[in-house]
Amino acid sequence: MAKTFYITTTLPYVNADPHVGFAMEIIRADSIARYKKLQGFDVFFNTGTDEHGLKIYQKAEEVGMDTKAFVDQYAARFKDLLPALHISGNAHFIRTTDEHHKKAAQEFWRRCKANGDIEKKQYKIKYCVGCELEKTESELVDGKCPLHPNLKLEIREEENYFFRFSKYQQKLLDFYKKYSDFVIPDFRFNEIKAFVERGLEDFSISRLKTKMPWGVAVPDDPNHVMYVWFDALVNYISTLGWSEDETNFKKYWQEGTPTQYCGKDNLRQQSAMWQAMLMSAGLPNSRHIIINGFITSGGQKMSKSIGNVINPFDLVTEYSADALRYYVLRELSPFEDSDMTPESFKNAYNANLANGLGNLVSRIMKMAETHLPEPIDTKSKDMPLANEYVEALETFNIKNAMDIIWGLITALDQSIQTNKPFSLVKTDPEKGKALIKDLVFELAIIAKHLIPVLPETAKTIQSLIAENKSPVQPLFLRKD
Repeated sequence: MAKTFYITTTLPYVNADPHVGFAMEIIRADSIARYKKLQGFDVFFNTGTDEHGLKIYQKAEEVGMDTKAFVDQYAARFKDLLPALHISGNAHFIRTTDEHHKKAAQEFWRRCKANGDIEKKQYKIKYCVGCELEKTESELVDGKCPLHPNLKLEIREEENYFFRFSKYQQKLLDFYKKYSDFVIPDFRFNEIKAFVERGLEDFSISRLKTKMPWGVAVPDDPNHVMYVWFDALVNYISTLGWSEDETNFKKYWQEGTPTQYCGKDNLRQQSAMWQAMLMSAGLPNSRHIIINGFITSGGQKMSKSIGNVINPFDLVTEYSADALRYYVLRELSPFEDSDMTPESFKNAYNANLANGLGNLVSRIMKMAETHLPEPIDTKSKDMPLANEYVEALETFNIKNAMDIIWGLITALDQSIQTNKPFSLVKTDPEKGKALIKDLVFELAIIAKHLIPVLPETAKTIQSLIAENKSPVQPLFLRKD
């Protein structure tokens, strides 16, 4: 019976079109999912859309649309992103407006309440609508949320339901101690441990329906809807059919080392709030939380008002899905903030795809088509993945894995320059053909390493080798 593996992205808010930051997250998660499949795992890959909350409700009102019609429109755009980016065909797409998800969120609430962790009380906070989170004074910069400095903080005072987050301080710290690689990278793990060590405050998990009607109904209280974060976090298990389908839940969540990708602005929610909620509901915790940095452009955070937002659909149309996958997987830091501009994208594309991998494939397969009478046999020979490549992907450092692949590409290119098979085949045909066969086999090994990261490119190379044909046109056309 195959080992199981579970991986998920966060669910992006559907108040705007998909941006390249989420494209980066889903491509990274997809690469790990594909790698695990390559290793023989039965993989459950989850993504989808977060569709409740004040920010969405206000945006729908602003554009004069019914809220459900508004989220339907944007959810479709995010779903279209999956095939556009060559995301695994069996990725599960969940929407938090799905009826099953709403029932699962309500059941989760009931379990936390039965454990004594939900209570109603008055509160007064400073609230950032952009984050959909309350903000403490220590988190503010010049009295504003550092992530949304253009939004005025709201002062809220009302009766809400609260989750007893404070109860889970020591349990979280004990959990972090048990799993030293729970949050990756280490410096983000240190951040959340420091946050929890400072002490936890209970957080609000409901909103008055009269003020914010767009949300999941609180069980047994028609006057309240669930706070968006409480509802949305439950998607990671509702996607498995929980609580109705315990078989899938056990197979993938309990036994599948659940791994979650998210941005650095989700650190608290994913690695502390969600983990405490799971403990409260009596369910197993996540196993890994992988934290991405942000993508900046020209040294500035991407913003529609600045006009520096990069649309992933545009890049796919102009270049290709695998070109975008290459860039976010190799040219951007796996864990730190990274800068991306149209110019840097084009330069990397030309240097490493058009002039690099694409040119190498054309050269080798042209020699093979010209001088080899039949395709080489790759099936009877062992083609193991490089140990360093495996180690990189097991620790979610996809950039290192990409660098290892490009090291193989560079070495193969240098081998052609050194051994000159194109000349040798004319003076010593047998030796020349043997050299070309070796080059094709090495190219097949590279293609295998490309399967998780550049799936369509890998498939094309494997087809060319199987047919002993050179590409009709370059894999990656140079952009001037």
